[in-house]
Amino acid sequence: MSTTTLAVLVPLLPFLGAVAGLLLGRTAPGFVRPLAVLPVLAAAVLAVLVAVRQGGGAAIDAATELTPTGSVPIELAFHLDGFAVLVAALVGVVATCVQLYSTAYLREDPRYPSYAALVSLFTSAMLLVVYSGDLMVLLVGWEIMGICSYFLVGHYWETEAARSASLKAFLVTKLGDVPFLIGLFALAADAGSFRITEILGTVAAGGLDHPTLIALLLLAGVAGKSAQFPLHTWLPDAMAGPTPVSALIHAATMVAAGVYFIARLLPVFAASRAALIVMAVMAAVTMIGSGLAALAQDDIKRVLAYSTVGQLGYMTGALAVADRGAAVFHLLSHGAFKALLFLGAGVIIHAAGTNSLAAMSRMDGLARRIPDAFWTMTLALLALAAIPPFAGFFSKEAVLVAAEGAAEGHSDLAPSAAGWLVLVAGVLTALLTAAYATRLWLMAFRGRGAAAPDHGREPLAMTGVLWLLAVPTLGFGLAAGPLADWFDGKPLTPTVTTSVLGTGAALIGVLLTYGLWQRATARAAAGARTGTGIENGTTAAEATARSVAETPEVAEVTHEHPAAPAGPVADPGFALLGPLHRHAAAGFHLDAGYDRLFVRPTRAAAGLVRFLDREVVDTYVRGAGAGPRLLGSLVRRAQTGNVQSYLSALLAGAVVLAIATAVLANVNAGS
Repeated sequence: MSTTTLAVLVPLLPFLGAVAGLLLGRTAPGFVRPLAVLPVLAAAVLAVLVAVRQGGGAAIDAATELTPTGSVPIELAFHLDGFAVLVAALVGVVATCVQLYSTAYLREDPRYPSYAALVSLFTSAMLLVVYSGDLMVLLVGWEIMGICSYFLVGHYWETEAARSASLKAFLVTKLGDVPFLIGLFALAADAGSFRITEILGTVAAGGLDHPTLIALLLLAGVAGKSAQFPLHTWLPDAMAGPTPVSALIHAATMVAAGVYFIARLLPVFAASRAALIVMAVMAAVTMIGSGLAALAQDDIKRVLAYSTVGQLGYMTGALAVADRGAAVFHLLSHGAFKALLFLGAGVIIHAAGTNSLAAMSRMDGLARRIPDAFWTMTLALLALAAIPPFAGFFSKEAVLVAAEGAAEGHSDLAPSAAGWLVLVAGVLTALLTAAYATRLWLMAFRGRGAAAPDHGREPLAMTGVLWLLAVPTLGFGLAAGPLADWFDGKPLTPTVTTSVLGTGAALIGVLLTYGLWQRATARAAAGARTGTGIENGTTAAEATARSVAETPEVAEVTHEHPAAPAGPVADPGFALLGPLHRHAAAGFHLDAGYDRLFVRPTRAAAGLVRFLDREVVDTYVRGAGAGPRLLGSLVRRAQTGNVQSYLSALLAGAVVLAIATAVLANVNAGS
């Protein structure tokens, strides 16, 4: 079987599994779980086989015209290069892990059949985006992912949090898709084709008429899908969905699609130095802002959500300095350890009965209750904090090396200013990332207080997946050297300068957070003895209540309800952020700003339209109906049924007509 045929089967199998799951979900429930796992597993195996056959060599292209469309044809095209085959393998592996995990995590959920089918469809759409060689076919997968995310985030639709989060995710991403679609058509109009290879050929020949405009339009869509500033606010709210969905969205689908799209079309963006500067600013603000926000979150899933936003900022930063190899390398590395973090968080939440870190910090022995989650999440948090020799260290260093080269003027495409922006923001974010990763680990696993609840051993389907994902989390960084040949040939290995800067910043973040946690723990113990809180009098109940009040969308997440044992909280986040903590916890009030700038005016405009429709338009409509009704009532009264009245009226009418005729005749004769 040819490599192209195998590539066609990779997105097709999950799609067929989704259709079969929807059709048989009610009539044959025993087939639901096999149909959820086996097609995605087969797609993952085939994706790995395609990657092995492609081998990082010359790209494999195949295309067939779907239908005649005039001057710009649309083709079912595949473009299999090193980027595509490796990302597809990541998507297949993570999706398989999520489906396996979900069989246990949602085993009592009555809506599991539709959930599993949507996850398979989600996976199929992302694989279509990855393999596609035609922008219109890519757009199909792009939009299907948006629809699937709407239903999956809103899986627990009976809660207000899930309904609001799903609607927000859909609207924000669609807001970015409008300029994205315009940019695609403008790009195809300049190139005369939607084929990616022909578009890149046109760019190389200098055939783009408006490269800056096209790049910025496309960047708006990417900012929505990949949760980059200022369209990132939907991603933390999306935590209202099931935890396995969060793992899928954050690790391999949806948010990864935007980064992959820029990597695939990087020459389009590199054709405009202004677009690269805008991308660098966007990445820098995203990285630093999300790192500060993560330090202030109480919900464990929201910490990880802001972490994803920041890591996507690293990838966008690498693209801003025109190094797509570093960006995709970090995408692959991040996909492995972020999937592990979210699935591990699901085990923690299930064991603790709460999402709240404040509540977990008042539980003793949680690490002993869930040893599999403890050890694997420790590895994943070390990778997130970029501590060597874990995968995150090598991939994050690759980004910093690319930024350093651009800052020193070694890049022919990226401006030096973009390099400095990404380098400075990347080092500062390394410190913040290590700080909030350490804070999460300490508060979740080193709590002190009442014994953590014992729910017994977690199902093998959940814990086994964690150890499977721990393998690339630990060893993927060793592939940095060989993977360079799969991309553009640029080295992905650290330099002394970036290693000292990045690792030094990470170690400062770890040590600083640990020291502040020890001090907070001592004060919490003193506060517990005296009946007062620490520092500002914050107790676990107050911290959880404040977190819920500031982020009401996470107040209810099905069985994952916040719980807050009484007592002081040992949270180093308060000391690290100081007066900035309140603002960081609320996401720097971006949602409030959007509410004032867009939501309220839109609602006011809708209210005005409703008023005009009800009071003005409906008045004319009612008036138009009232006239005929009045005339009808007058005519009805004349219909008495009395013949003498009819004859009298006829005679009177004849007399009136005769008089009128005589008068008119005299007037005409006189003239």
